[in-house]
Amino acid sequence: MTVLRVEDLSIAIGARVLVDGVSFDVAPGECVALVGESGAGKSLTASALLGLTPSTAQVSARALDIDGVDLRRASERQWRGIRGSRVALVSQDALVSLDPLRRIGAEVAEPLEIHTRQSAAERRAKVHELLRSVGMPSPHSRAAQYPHELSGGLRQRALIASALAAAPAVLVADEPTTALDATVQARVLALLREIADAGTAVVFISHDFAAVRRVADRVLVMRSGRVIEEGSTSEVLDAPADPYTRALIAATAHEPRAARLDEGAAVLTAVDVSKSFSGTPAVRGASFTVRGGRTLGVVGESGSGKTTLARMIVGVERPDAGDLRWPGAHRVQLVHQNPLGAFDPRWTVGRSLREALAAGGVARSERDAGVSALLAEVGLDAELAGRRPAQLSGGQRQRAAIARALAAEPDILVLDEPVSALDPSVRERVLQLLGRLQRDRGLTMIFVSHDLDVVAAVADEVLVMQDGVIVEQGPVAGVFDDPQHPFTQELLAAR
Repeated sequence: MTVLRVEDLSIAIGARVLVDGVSFDVAPGECVALVGESGAGKSLTASALLGLTPSTAQVSARALDIDGVDLRRASERQWRGIRGSRVALVSQDALVSLDPLRRIGAEVAEPLEIHTRQSAAERRAKVHELLRSVGMPSPHSRAAQYPHELSGGLRQRALIASALAAAPAVLVADEPTTALDATVQARVLALLREIADAGTAVVFISHDFAAVRRVADRVLVMRSGRVIEEGSTSEVLDAPADPYTRALIAATAHEPRAARLDEGAAVLTAVDVSKSFSGTPAVRGASFTVRGGRTLGVVGESGSGKTTLARMIVGVERPDAGDLRWPGAHRVQLVHQNPLGAFDPRWTVGRSLREALAAGGVARSERDAGVSALLAEVGLDAELAGRRPAQLSGGQRQRAAIARALAAEPDILVLDEPVSALDPSVRERVLQLLGRLQRDRGLTMIFVSHDLDVVAAVADEVLVMQDGVIVEQGPVAGVFDDPQHPFTQELLAAR
């Protein structure tokens, strides 16, 4: 028995075919994952399951059945009756998906208002029951809060509760854990698995193979709009047949760096550094040493204090107590998590780089050549200097952000979640770029991330932070192979 059946689904916009002959089915209680990189067609496939493809798209299929309803020629009015009641969506960014002006309870109740005839009291009781079922603590008080008052994990749970409100037969989860920390991600994935086990058909869309392994029964690998490999999760992930699948999986698995024997001179020593905001501690008594030419990883969940620590290192924030001691003069540059937000959208990449070179003291006559040299150093074509940030891919923007940081000839790069939004192979190329730059320039790096696999790939030493406190630190291989603190153990178990 299948509750979702898709046969030969194709989606084109103009002359460009973006989804080409995709077929799959999902049974009640089963989770099927669609995996692939940006542009593979997986999210567009998901939009077809919800009747949300762009108005300019031409959609065709031999079958598109959801819970026994043929939706190939459904009108928008018919889709409105289907969405929420038979098929529902959990999207990637709960903060964007939830209305910031509505309380959580009202968001969860909306599908009940549309698809049921329950009274206000019945809906209120059902909302609390739904929030409780997705593991929301204190559901009565949380229902009265606004989205910005919840953590990322709790917002995602609220979104799942809303999607489940009208008991849909099919749940489409589109990158639902991409922006979450490891332990929060593990809890959301466990919840999705519980939802499938309770009888809902789940379509899970992701580029994260570790997440797919935790939740999916079967996997379809997509590339350029086509399914290039499919099978059980163990078949595809443990013995991939297609070279592309093998490359994607290889890009998500790294062994921790071996400990280096050379100590290196200290370029930064932190002694009991603390920082509070409005009386709330963000960093408490942090002490550590950063050695020249090496990479220090800083890991922890959202709110652990790792970004505040990074901001103090680059001088954006000043410690309330303690010292950051720099033996000698050093130039420190920051690479932001979101390069699209960090660049001026009105300026070309070349203009942003020229501004950075000017700030670094480069003469006007040498700046054009400097822009070309910086782009070449990070593996970008010189012609990209004439484009604005929105005209670049995510990987290209991140390379441009690194180029801008290098313009000032820094000794130390502080990188705050620099690859968290990138696909596996793009992420791997950026990590390789950073390794090459470190060797060529003798850079010292401080790498802030919630992704332990990424930290394993790049770091020599690691700090683990929880609630503003460094709970464990040491060589990355030692900490990852034999974690001592319970929180570190929990983080590693959630990988």
